[in-house]
Amino acid sequence: MFATLKRYGLDGFILALLAAVALASLWPDLLRSGGLIHIDVFTTYGVAIVFLLYGLTLSPAKMRQGILNWRLHVVVQLATFLLFPLVGIAFHWLGGAHLDPALALGVFYLCALPSTVSSSVAMTSIAHGNVPGAIFNASLSSLIGVFITPLWVNAFLHTQGVNLPLGPVILKIVLLVLLPIVIGQILRPFVLRWIEAHLTAARLLDRATILAIVANSFADSVAEGVWAAHGLSTLLLIAVISVLLFWVMFALMSGLARVLGFSREDRITALFCGSKKSLASGVPMARIMFGTNPALGLIIAPIMIFHLLQLVMVSVIARRFAKSHATP
Repeated sequence: MFATLKRYGLDGFILALLAAVALASLWPDLLRSGGLIHIDVFTTYGVAIVFLLYGLTLSPAKMRQGILNWRLHVVVQLATFLLFPLVGIAFHWLGGAHLDPALALGVFYLCALPSTVSSSVAMTSIAHGNVPGAIFNASLSSLIGVFITPLWVNAFLHTQGVNLPLGPVILKIVLLVLLPIVIGQILRPFVLRWIEAHLTAARLLDRATILAIVANSFADSVAEGVWAAHGLSTLLLIAVISVLLFWVMFALMSGLARVLGFSREDRITALFCGSKKSLASGVPMARIMFGTNPALGLIIAPIMIFHLLQLVMVSVIARRFAKSHATP
């Protein structure tokens, strides 16, 4: 089973993610805020841990390798933070308004998130794309998302007659997201050898924090009765929406890269970085922006399902590119 998961770019983290949701659903009193183990105390500060580790492991040297390819960077960042949110708005106009408000917010939040780092780089490498360009764009996307994602979410909520307390939210994101990244980068030269020697432990802590936030969010939603009206049909609907969003963006990026005359390597990077979204950034940032919302579990459900499906789809595409060396 694990061999099959790895074949499609997945790993045990996906199983752990599903297990966390199942445990939260079956035993919400254990994992809800103020519950038996008070997991919310850890998740409140765990956000900073995630991004501190990101800052410690982010290589400035690899970032510099791809910095000069400005056309690629502009296209990927505009796709991530302009084209994808506009697709989300179009979806809302076409039918998203009929969804549960928390689910509709979750779908748009997904569209406004930064691109994922690790899988974008890994899949670009498998497909023989521009790896330095992927590293630069995926990393830059995570930094830009600290400011752009809350602005998009606030604009979306404003159309629904709701205002996000934007100033306090951005300040909290800066303190819990951007500041830990900066501290990590400052400490990196001094602890690089230690981090490299304990990279597996660092990744486990990072993933454990994300799992804790997911479990806590779903437990709170179950305890508040949010999921009482949302069963398997809702999850299947989110899966369908996720697949549609991915392929719309993939088609748009493919056409745009061709029109701009990108090389094969740059087209692959644009396709993979511009059509994906980050669970690692999305879950902690959701905790900051929507932490008091009892429907937080429903809000983050789209990014969880999109994350799973995007890995499967992009893994298949990357291997086809690598095998055939066909032009994307």
